[in-house]
Amino acid sequence: MFSKSIIKELTHIVGKDNIRIDKEDLICYSYDATNQKFLPDAVVFPQNASEISLILRMANNEGFSVVPRGAGSGFSGGSLPVEGGVVVSLERMNKILRIDTDNLIAEVEPGVVTGEFQWAVEDLGLFYPPDPSSLKFCTIGGNVAECAGGPRAVKYGVTKDYVLGLEIVLPTGEIINTGAQTLKGVVGYDLTRLMVGSEGTLGIVTKIILKLLPLPEATKTMLAVFSDMRDAAAAVSRIISSKIIPSTLEFMDKNSISCVDDYVSMGLPADVEALLLIEVDGVKELVENQAETIKKICLDNRAKEVRIAGDKKEVKKLWQIRRAISPALAKLKPNKINEDIVVPRSKIPDAIIGVREIAKKYNLTNANFGHAGDGNIHVNIMIDKSDKAESERAEKAVKEIFELILGLGGTISGEHGIGISKMPYIGMELSQSAIDAMKKIKQVLDPKGVLNPGKIFPRS
Repeated sequence: MFSKSIIKELTHIVGKDNIRIDKEDLICYSYDATNQKFLPDAVVFPQNASEISLILRMANNEGFSVVPRGAGSGFSGGSLPVEGGVVVSLERMNKILRIDTDNLIAEVEPGVVTGEFQWAVEDLGLFYPPDPSSLKFCTIGGNVAECAGGPRAVKYGVTKDYVLGLEIVLPTGEIINTGAQTLKGVVGYDLTRLMVGSEGTLGIVTKIILKLLPLPEATKTMLAVFSDMRDAAAAVSRIISSKIIPSTLEFMDKNSISCVDDYVSMGLPADVEALLLIEVDGVKELVENQAETIKKICLDNRAKEVRIAGDKKEVKKLWQIRRAISPALAKLKPNKINEDIVVPRSKIPDAIIGVREIAKKYNLTNANFGHAGDGNIHVNIMIDKSDKAESERAEKAVKEIFELILGLGGTISGEHGIGISKMPYIGMELSQSAIDAMKKIKQVLDPKGVLNPGKIFPRS
C-alpha cells in the first residue's frame, strides 16, 4: 500500500480525476489476456511525456515500480504489475497527431487503437499493414512494445518495419527522441529498433512516427481445404516459390476447423485436415492472375476445394472463419495456453505433428492455427485451470514443445513477446552471454530497476 505522500504527489502530477486507488478500479488493470492477476497500488492516466517523466523520477526517488499499459491485450503478461507499484495507462494519449500524405508518414500517440488508425489512413488512400488479430482494441503503443505482427506480415513485415522514430521517456525520467522522419538515417546507434519489442522495460513510448504505404488497388480472398496437412504445407511452399507473395497466408488445423465449423457453419467436408486462407493484393489485373495461379497450385497439391470470394460479403464470411477461432476454441476447454512458435515454412508439418504427439503423450487437447506464410503457428493447449493435474501436464508439454520447435530451427515467440509467461524458457533459445548482454542494457538504462520489473529475464 502506498503512503499518503506518494498518492498526493501522483495526484499533483496527473490531477485528481486521473488517478485510481480504489480496489474495484485497480482490479480492472490487474490482468491481461493471460488472465493472470497482480494488483497495482495505483493507476494513473497521464496526458503527455512530461507527466510520465515526473512519475518515473518520483519512482526512482521513492523506490516503487512503474508498469506501462496499453489495452491489456497481450498474451505474455508484459503489462502486469507483478511487483505492484503504479500502472501508467496510456489510454488518454490517443491522438493521431498528423497524417502526411506527401511523405507517407504519420505521427501518433501510443493510445491510438490500431484498427482506428488503419481506417483513418485508408480514408486518405494510404495503408498501414501491421494487423494483429486484436486490432479493434489493441493500441499502437502496445504493438510497438511487443513488435506485433499479424496475418499480413508474410508480405509486409511487422511493426518494427514501420516505426521510423519515437519519443521515449527513459526509466530515469529523461525524454529522448530516436530515429527520424526520413526513410534513411544512420546517426548513432539504432535506439528505435532497440525500443521496439522491448516490452516496456527500457522506456515508455509517448509518440510514434510511422511509415505508410499506398493503399493497394485491389484484393482477392480465397479459401483452400485439404485432407492432408502435408499437402497444405506443400501448397504454401509452391505459392511462395512461384514468386507470388500473398498479403495473407493463414493456416488452421483439424481441431481448429472443427470448432469454427460448429461456430459459424462453414459447411466443409468431414475429412478436412487443414485449411488455408489466402489473400493477394495489388494492381487489379495482377491480383486476378495471381488468384487463379494460387487456385491451380492448391488443386495441383490435392486441395479438395478452393473458394474465391466474389464480393465483400463473401470476403467477410471467409475472414469470419479466421476471426472466430479464439472464441470457438472455448468449446474444447475453458482455458488455453497460447504459444506463438515459428518454424521455417517447410517444417510446419513436422511442427504440427510433433505438437500433436506431445499433446497426446500428456493427454491434452490441442488446436493449432496461424500465419503459415511466415511459419508462425499459434499452438493452443486447451485446459481447465481448476484441474491442477492437467495444468501441471500442460506445463511439461509446453517445455517439450519448445524443445521440438528449437530443434526444427525455430523460435519460441514470433509476436507475443516473453513477458512473464515465457520467461522461464528464454535460456532454451538464448545463450547466457546473450542474456547477460541484454541485462546490461537494462541496467544502464534502468539502474534502479523501476520500469516494468520482473519481465523477460528470470531473476538470478
